[in-house]
Amino acid sequence: MKSENRTISTGATGLAGATGLAGVASPVSVSTDAPDGGGSGSSTFVATPDQVAASQCPQEQPVFSVRDLSVYYGKNLALKGVTMDIRPRCITAIIGPSGCGKSTLIRCFNRMNELIPGARVEGEILYHGENIYGPGIDPVMVRRHIGMVFQKPNPFPKSIYENVAFGARINGYKGDMDELVERSLRRAALWDEVKNQLKKSALDLSGGQQQRLCIARAIAVEPDVILMDEPASALDPIATVRIEDLMQELKQDYSIVIVTHNMQQAARVSDETAFLYTEVDEETAARWGILVEFGPTSRIFTKPKDKRTEDYVSGRFG
Repeated sequence: MKSENRTISTGATGLAGATGLAGVASPVSVSTDAPDGGGSGSSTFVATPDQVAASQCPQEQPVFSVRDLSVYYGKNLALKGVTMDIRPRCITAIIGPSGCGKSTLIRCFNRMNELIPGARVEGEILYHGENIYGPGIDPVMVRRHIGMVFQKPNPFPKSIYENVAFGARINGYKGDMDELVERSLRRAALWDEVKNQLKKSALDLSGGQQQRLCIARAIAVEPDVILMDEPASALDPIATVRIEDLMQELKQDYSIVIVTHNMQQAARVSDETAFLYTEVDEETAARWGILVEFGPTSRIFTKPKDKRTEDYVSGRFG
């Protein structure tokens, strides 16, 4: 990804300095639904230390540094003053009640919000030290290095093979395409299920298989980061477990940012968690999202610093 005079380093190597894992304290009771991909429900999950993901983020520089980020849709402020760092090769979860700007935030990381008429971003997102909103930065190249998997599986109306090969082909891949397709499907834990039917339409796959195919399609272009906006919310519990297991495998090579409404899922899979909340202007009733708290998942779920965080993860609202 190039600017006029500079080139961004997109490799995952050569990064330095993460915060250590905070100590685990007494558990917090989390109200959520069963471990499917869905939103909040009525059962209670108790986030004990052995149920919360232990942070294994490398002691390296952030892959993203977000600085005073605000997002507007037209004249309406949607997200205000977010500052946070995303660590390489770990899973960062973004949680919070509906309407607090979670999807808005994750779409900022690969400039997807620019596809929405009237959207405007203030502040900075530094990707390996380079402002992705800076002059001369090509948003297409940003998305080449920062892939995205959406809430609803969206395979192309093509064969399984062509779904995986498509992005690499249009990006000028010169290697062995068969090998790339197989490698990507294996990385997405789908190869054994589809290896004898690669010419079959991707639309004939189950929902869980389609979502893993979309992950294979994303990693086939060899991104540095994978963004996942509620990737399991439309899936059944078994398919959800497959996606969660896959995320744990993929984080060995990729930085992953996930939006989820499922507190159990955030506690299970993420290394660090960002809690967003909605502020309301009492005079105008205008609403916008803010970052309330960000840190190791173990601390966010067992010893949050802000009462709003504790109220949310314990199910008192949201």
